[in-house]
Amino acid sequence: MICVTVTPTSRKLAKVDLLNAARFGDVIELCLDHLVKEPDVKELIAGIDKPIIVSCRKKEDGGKWEGTEEQRIALLRQAIVAGPSYIELDLETAPSIPRFGSVKRVISFTRLDRPEHDIDRIFDDAASANADVVKFTWPTPTIDDAWPLLVAVSQKRRLPIVGMGLGKAELTFSLLGQKYGSPWVYAALEQGMEAHPGQATVFDLIETYAIREIDKKTTFVAVAGFGETQIKTIRIFNAAFRHLQMPVRCLPLQVGELKQLRKMLDSLKIRAIVAGGQLASELAPLADKIDEHDAKTGYVDLLLNKSDVWHGYNALWRSGLKALESGLTAGSDGKGRLEKLNIMVVGTGGSASALTYAITQKKGIVSVCGQNDKSAQRMASEFGCRFVPYQNMYNTLVDVIVLADPNLRCGVHQGAINPSLFKAGLTVLDVTNPPLEHELAAEAKLRGCRVIDSKAIYLEIVRAQFKAIVGQDLPSGAIDEGLAE
Repeated sequence: MICVTVTPTSRKLAKVDLLNAARFGDVIELCLDHLVKEPDVKELIAGIDKPIIVSCRKKEDGGKWEGTEEQRIALLRQAIVAGPSYIELDLETAPSIPRFGSVKRVISFTRLDRPEHDIDRIFDDAASANADVVKFTWPTPTIDDAWPLLVAVSQKRRLPIVGMGLGKAELTFSLLGQKYGSPWVYAALEQGMEAHPGQATVFDLIETYAIREIDKKTTFVAVAGFGETQIKTIRIFNAAFRHLQMPVRCLPLQVGELKQLRKMLDSLKIRAIVAGGQLASELAPLADKIDEHDAKTGYVDLLLNKSDVWHGYNALWRSGLKALESGLTAGSDGKGRLEKLNIMVVGTGGSASALTYAITQKKGIVSVCGQNDKSAQRMASEFGCRFVPYQNMYNTLVDVIVLADPNLRCGVHQGAINPSLFKAGLTVLDVTNPPLEHELAAEAKLRGCRVIDSKAIYLEIVRAQFKAIVGQDLPSGAIDEGLAE
């Protein structure tokens, strides 16, 4: 079930927010600490046809309460009398507020500095405070931090446990919580109404992450990262799994320690990880076996577990190379020749390494240039290429420019790339963050360069990854559905 958190600041709009939340959520949480004036809780919750949790969190627990502790306790007591389905009480306050009528008690424990590991003791304390549900909240920047929360929720205990993560991995926890039996998971009604920064909305959970389609039989494909590209991949893959009627959905993952990650993936029975950008380089050591060509790039954008052995693959260099050859003037074989073309790769990360390797295999004359000259020089030496100092890129004769670092900036100030670099007739390949177009690629297009569509590269990668995971072609309808705004 999804608990939609409502954080109104005015009594006038609170009722509207509650009614809207009831359309999409299974349970509604009304946060009183955000209201400027004391509300009439009974009037607010009247006519709402979903179970309601009333909470009022102090600042030490991540809330917005501005009044005294005595006033907060008085407001919670008034709220109980109004007859909601649940009242949330922090562990310190709960002993001073007795059980009333049929209102169930969610006894919460929150810490804002780190994950809590003494879960059994706190659970017992909450049970002693007359809890019906126990709630844990703590920071979850990575899956490592969310893991104890998931373990707490999934274990069988005499009282149910719910959790709220503070950070990116809360989304990971929510989807796993849906599979492993959490009574409910939390979501904001809409952007701007989050209970904490970055909280997913109910529309995110339903439309992008398909939470309503997740149950105990669901298996997951992990997608590393939470950027715009990763969201598009998740939407496409989830649509494809739906088209093929497969009980598989995507799990967004913020990677922590690789050693721990391997154990977690094994415990969750996850057998595939899709990655990109810097994470594709960071995850490469997870692979036990990598094709010799892919290994030289140090970049792995797909990991598959086969018979407990993780195999790493690099779809970027093949897709980027194919797009570059197709984008150049085609020869008799339908491909443009890279041999003897002067090609400058701008960047020093995993994407740059992947394309540098690919182009050298086709005997292109590669120059490597990056914002960090030492890193660029090291990469050039590794692949037997020419090194170009960052400040000298404008004096280098090139036929093709490969943009391979998402941190590149367009401008005339120090450290940025002056758009005068792009002369009419140049070919520009943008692999900074496919399918998104970098501002430099957009500028090159305006200046008459032939800019190769990064969307085509992205779709080639996605198709290759999906087929490797599933063994079937990616349904075309899934692409349209996934990329639809």
